[in-house]
Amino acid sequence: MQKAMIQLETLTCPSCIQKIEGAVRQLDGINKDSLKVLFNASRVRVEYDPSVISIEEIEEAIQNLGYSVVNSRVKVA
Repeated sequence: MQKAMIQLETLTCPSCIQKIEGAVRQLDGINKDSLKVLFNASRVRVEYDPSVISIEEIEEAIQNLGYSVVNSRVKVA
């Protein structure tokens, strides 16, 4: 598993959390228990299996909702 911290542009509404969590949670290879959207920091914290899904695919799922990804940091868990 790898841990990722994805920095987004500023989130403006609490319902954004549910939209992002819902979309990322549906992806294969995501550790659903680790998924956390940090509203005040505008970050998404998640663990994922890099043999199933890439960080780029996770970013794309978020961007497809209309949220801009500023950057991502990945480290081996």
